[in-house]
Formats: sequence, C-alpha cells, structure tokens
Amino acid sequence: MCKAIIAVYKDEVLRCPKTEEEWKEVAARFSSRWNYHNCLGAVDGKHIAMKKPPNAGSYYYNYKGFHSTVLMAVADATYKFLYVDVGAEGGASDGGTWSNCSLHDVVEENRAGVPQPEPLPNDQPVPYHFVGDDAFALRTWMMKPFSHRSQVLRERIYSYRLSRARRVVENAFGILCHRFRCFLTTMHQHPGTINLITTCACVLHNLILIRYPHAISEVDGEDLDTHMI
Repeated sequence: MCKAIIAVYKDEVLRCPKTEEEWKEVAARFSSRWNYHNCLGAVDGKHIAMKKPPNAGSYYYNYKGFHSTVLMAVADATYKFLYVDVGAEGGASDGGTWSNCSLHDVVEENRAGVPQPEPLPNDQPVPYHFVGDDAFALRTWMMKPFSHRSQVLRERIYSYRLSRARRVVENAFGILCHRFRCFLTTMHQHPGTINLITTCACVLHNLILIRYPHAISEVDGEDLDTHMI
C-alpha cells in the first residue's frame, strides 16, 4: 500500500523546486506569511524512534538515548514538505545527515536553480538561502541563528526573525506525528519498512494540506499587531 501511494502521488505533491521561478514562489510565501525574505525553506531532522535492529551495534543509537532513523526535511511556509531524505542512521548528526543529502549536493554545486541574490526591502542584495539551527554549517545558502552567548540587540532581532521562519519545519513534524500516531511510539518494523512508512506519511501529509487546506487549525502565526498566536 505504501509503495502504491508513493508511486501515484509523490511526484505530484512532494516535488522539490527546480527553477528560479519555483524557488521565488517559496520565498514569496515566507515573506508574506513570516516576514522573512529570500528564504528557500526551513531545514531540520527528526528522529523516528525504532527498536534496535539485529546486529546494528550503535549505528542507530542517537544522542537522545534511543535508536532511530532520521527524517531530514525541507518545509515551506505552509508546513508542506518540499524535500525529504529518509533512512540515515540515528547516530549521525543533523549536519552530517544533511551534507549527505542529494539536495545539499546540487545546491552546493549551484545546480538547483537557486535565484541570484536580490535586495531585501530597503537593503542591499542578499543571497537566497535555507534556514536551519545550530547543527548546520553556515553557508551563503544556509543561515542559522547567532550563538546564544553574548548576543547584542541586532543579533537577537535577527535570530528571532530567522527562528520564526525556521520553526515551520518543526511544526510540520508535529502535524505529521499527531496525524500519524505511529511516530509517537517506538516502531518495531525493519528499518527499510520504517523508511517506507515515513516517506508515505510525508506524501499523505502534503496531499492533505493541498486538497484540504483547512483540515488543520493554524499552528501559529501573528495578528495584525505582529503579536504571536
């Protein structure tokens, strides 16, 4: 069943942008919804808890203290997944897992169709970029918050604005897990089967958001006075 769902729907609903126009559409949604500009997506990894596979040693044992496989994802401003990579061992760091993803390679080699830098409102040209947390390496196309130690005011403002855009991927993981409750428990299937179930769930997550946009209540946002809801 999972294979059939992936075969029929993945290319339709879980499709990574490949042209400048498609990336700019993603960035425009971040600008209008989260007031963060030139953003190509929010990147993060989620550990899918699993029973230790036979003869796996510590490959799947993560820093949180349990065995897992990793869902590495890029989410847009509306909590849909633009890209997923499933199957890395839980013992790897988010930064290391991301560096082994196919999307990382094509962006690093400038083959992803990322637009040229454009000015922020009333400012100088800034590269289009992804946003992540401290686990990811800083690049011209990957931004992360300043270190929490000794931030001056302008750094705190920047970190707040970036984190406001970055948390959409965490919200996407939360929606995914509460819709498919198997991710809230420890899965006992073979790692290959878990990866298949995870990929299928991501496809269905996007399909529901596209066809039934009001199927979930607003996770968070801002009112007209820019107060967080």
